[in-house]
Amino acid sequence: MPMTTPAPLQDADGEHDALIEQNAILCSANQHLLLATLDAEDLRAQAEAANRRQNEFLAMLAHELRNPLAPISMASAMMGKLPEPSTELLHIKAIIERQVGQLSRLLDDLLDAARISSGKIELHKQALLVAEQLANAVDTVQARVNDRRQQLSIEVPDHAIWVFGDAVRLAQVFSNLLVNASKFTPIGGSIALRVGIVGNDVVVTVEDDGDGIAADVLPTVFTLFTQGPRTLARSQGGLGIGLNIVRNVVEMHGGSVSAASPGLGHGTVFTVRLPLLEVTDAPLDVVPDAVAPPLRHHILLVEDNLDASEMLEMVLCSENHTVIKAFDGVAGLALACTGAFDVVLCDIGLPKMTGYDLVRTLRATLAQATPFCVAISGYGQPEDRARALASGFDEHLLKPINIDNLLQLVASVPLKTAHAPQPSV
Repeated sequence: MPMTTPAPLQDADGEHDALIEQNAILCSANQHLLLATLDAEDLRAQAEAANRRQNEFLAMLAHELRNPLAPISMASAMMGKLPEPSTELLHIKAIIERQVGQLSRLLDDLLDAARISSGKIELHKQALLVAEQLANAVDTVQARVNDRRQQLSIEVPDHAIWVFGDAVRLAQVFSNLLVNASKFTPIGGSIALRVGIVGNDVVVTVEDDGDGIAADVLPTVFTLFTQGPRTLARSQGGLGIGLNIVRNVVEMHGGSVSAASPGLGHGTVFTVRLPLLEVTDAPLDVVPDAVAPPLRHHILLVEDNLDASEMLEMVLCSENHTVIKAFDGVAGLALACTGAFDVVLCDIGLPKMTGYDLVRTLRATLAQATPFCVAISGYGQPEDRARALASGFDEHLLKPINIDNLLQLVASVPLKTAHAPQPSV
């Protein structure tokens, strides 16, 4: 008779086969999970690399565009210093300055958007008067408002209102909102800037009677690169960055921003809320120092861009400073090491030797006798400024340079030398 397998043994074989099958399924699932994890890590690495390349590209773009902007800006400044400039010349000067300012702001917005997205924005907070921040913002947009014959009304309470924030960033928030209002308000239109306190919040509103915002656009108006419908002429322009920066900076201050509009053609209201800062002790009044007579400095200018070098020389010489020029790092270092200068204005990206290497070598050579060194660069991110100062520069100025700021900085440097000037190299 044929042998039969006992039932318990058959059951054991079946369970064994089932376990083997389940184990194979689990192994396959684990393998798929591992592959998915590796794919996710690879995608994250690719995204981080793409973001890094984007930031590097934006920094390089800003640098390359600021280089030609610098001599244009300085040439415009020199127009105002000409003896008895004509009305037409002053009008042209104002147009150039407005357009250079607009290009500079676009570059700043691009870099800020990149820095915010990568978490590289740092706030330097202090007690701030809201009225002063709004005044700074109005200064940046007043020329545009006047040019478009718009009416800008400002309602600020007589009593002091304080917030705890970053002065530069908050002024940027309010100026972006005012520029946006002016941009989308027709010639002859009205803009109202109002400040109040609601509960524990400072409330700032910017209201205009301009184009308004469609209901379907309102939810995304603060999203990066978002823009409403535009005509082919793109008369309003813009990159869709400013409002995104406003939202991010306000939220970094613990506040909020919102937009409201009855619809197209009926204007817009932007509302910013920031935590109110209670200040019990008013700051002490500062008695200004007596104005000292202007000093005439011996200045070494190391700049390989011939147009920028020539315009900087003209600006400085217009204030009776003596300027000697060098067009590469090695020649600049040779002149600087003579100790014949009070101030060294030095570009960073120079032929033969970078500005970083120049100032490091200069300080190692002259030690305490080193002149006041100012880096002039198209790279304006915080790490660029930090690197310049760490290399030995006393100050870092971003192209296009604000001429008034430069002249004030030079005037503040004490005289160190009385040497005869040397020829340009």
